[in-house]
Amino acid sequence: MRYYIADCHFFHEQLNNQMDHRGFNNADEMNNYMIQKWNKKVRKNDSVVVLGDFSYGTPEQNAEIFPQLHGTIYLIEGNHDRYLKDKKYASDRFAWIKPYDELHDNQRKVILSHYPIMCYNGQYRLKNNKEPKVYMLYGHVHDTTDQRLIEKFQEITRGTMKMGLDEKMHPIPCHMINCFCMYSDYTPLSLDEWIENDRRRMEQIGSAQNELL
Repeated sequence: MRYYIADCHFFHEQLNNQMDHRGFNNADEMNNYMIQKWNKKVRKNDSVVVLGDFSYGTPEQNAEIFPQLHGTIYLIEGNHDRYLKDKKYASDRFAWIKPYDELHDNQRKVILSHYPIMCYNGQYRLKNNKEPKVYMLYGHVHDTTDQRLIEKFQEITRGTMKMGLDEKMHPIPCHMINCFCMYSDYTPLSLDEWIENDRRRMEQIGSAQNELL
């Protein structure tokens, strides 16, 4: 099974009381919780694609975390993965490290980038039942104003009609999913699980907005 997650930020103490407000007492408590949630889901033969910002720690600190995590780990490099540039860092724990990749997952393509890509490769490709053939998975923006803007962008895009090859008007597809770790309670999820997670989260946002009207 392949899973995805973004922006774990192991050892990033400030995220407990700034930006994310994760609420752990310290980085050790946060790290231990994330390891527990990871290993409860991921088995030895599973794989996990981390969509950037795996850790804020030093190579020595990361060496303590790596052996505790189940599965084969792949990394899409994020802006806070600074340990990668340290000469002391040994990269053999990651099966590969890339700035961007495109994979196939159960007859669907996934576009993998730490940064959200608004116009991504294969965006217009749909199955005969109108379900998307391609999903854009990203991280970086956490649960911030930037994420709200991306959600608004998707809403506008899906509500925009464009002439198709059949010379009929169709809404523009846009299926971008933020795999932010806090959205899944720090648990790596499969593509189908992230699709459902995103659907439920957007429903909750819509309900909350309606209550304010």
